[in-house]
Amino acid sequence: MTASEEQSPDSCPPGIIINEVQLILAEKRTSLASLRTGIAVFAIPLSIMGVLVATSRYYDIVDVLHLFVAVMVMNVLLLSLGSYLVIRAVVKLRREDRMINDIKRKHSVIAEFID
Repeated sequence: MTASEEQSPDSCPPGIIINEVQLILAEKRTSLASLRTGIAVFAIPLSIMGVLVATSRYYDIVDVLHLFVAVMVMNVLLLSLGSYLVIRAVVKLRREDRMINDIKRKHSVIAEFID
C-alpha cells in the first residue's frame, strides 16, 4: 500500500465512526449490567449471614454443623462468583473507556459530540 492509498484517521466517514462509538457504548452497557449482577450475587451471602446471625439463638451450631459448613461453602462460591463478575466488568469498562478516548483522539471532527 502506498502513501497515497492510506487514509488519514479523519478521512473515515463520520457515520462509521459514530457506529463504532455506538457499538462500544452497547458493550459498555453490557459491562454495566454484568457489574450490577456481580454486586447482586455478592450481596446474597451477606443476606444469608444476616439471617443466620438473627436466628442463632434458635439453634446450636454443633447440632447443625454439617448444614452450617454447606451454607458457608455456598457463600464462598457466591462471593467468588460475585467478585469475578465485578472485577471482569470493571476491567472491561476501563478498556471500553480507553477505546472511546482513542476514537476521540483520532477523529477530532466528532470528538466534541462524544462525552
